[in-house]
Amino acid sequence: MSKIYVIHENDEWTVHLTNRLEELSLPYELWHLDEGVIDLTSEPPDGVFYSRMSASSHTRNHRYAPELTAGILTWLEFHGKTVFNGTKALQLEISKINQQLALEKESIRTPKTIGAVGRDQIVRAAKEIGASSFITKHNRAGKGLGVQLFHSIEALENYLDSKTYEHPVDGITLIQEYIQSPASFITRAEFIGGKFVYAVRVDTSNGFELCPADACQIDDLFCPVGEEKEEKPKFEIIQAINIEQIDRYEAFLEANKIAVAGIEFIADANGTVYTYDVNTNTNYNADAEAKAGKYGMLELAKFLEKALVNEQGKIMV
Repeated sequence: MSKIYVIHENDEWTVHLTNRLEELSLPYELWHLDEGVIDLTSEPPDGVFYSRMSASSHTRNHRYAPELTAGILTWLEFHGKTVFNGTKALQLEISKINQQLALEKESIRTPKTIGAVGRDQIVRAAKEIGASSFITKHNRAGKGLGVQLFHSIEALENYLDSKTYEHPVDGITLIQEYIQSPASFITRAEFIGGKFVYAVRVDTSNGFELCPADACQIDDLFCPVGEEKEEKPKFEIIQAINIEQIDRYEAFLEANKIAVAGIEFIADANGTVYTYDVNTNTNYNADAEAKAGKYGMLELAKFLEKALVNEQGKIMV
């Protein structure tokens, strides 16, 4: 029987999608690729395939899941299967260098960035950036991991020589100019089927951990008993963003064969927009969605349902 096949390596993030697939009574199968085999002598099963492979898989001890997934996706595409977020999307998911160059190719403004391998080369890159404040990030990261803000070369050197320095899994550290927003937030635009669904404003006043998934949230355990404090939500769905910006993002997704993604951007004090991250393993925040009455995983399940119906129609012809 033709099914929806979901390729992933994180059950906590995937259950929100499978709940929606079950709600719509859709046949599906999970391929958890923390380990496995690729039988190049066989043909894939009938169905549609959706990859949710994450750049942060190594933080869950799934170091080689992206490499295995790349092989599986290549095998599926070789056999002409319907694949959403296939090999090209995965190449962008696991490399911010690839992301940035792909964005710039579509005339989307990005922050000035230099990649480096090695302690001395990272320092050299920071000097060449020519910015009073800059950030470091891992080329293969996810969830904002490895992001550090510096206001001097000396501070960077102290960090690189300390025990707290996080070595990037692929060895590449990025030095990027710091874009300071007049307000402490970034915006993430969500797309399904290559089309805009909604945007979410993310409060960054407490740091760079930007993963919107429920599993990434940390409850406030330090509020004194009896004291009630109303705080602004970290994730808040907003009505719209600039239509020309949406058009550019949709053209970027089409050019790179990306069906599902969250694209993050920030505006500086002059209103200039910089796009700095593309997440092809997008997650959604339940509290923000419930408040707005918009549900990303439900829309994704409906998108996959339509694709499956189309695929079944091809098989019957």
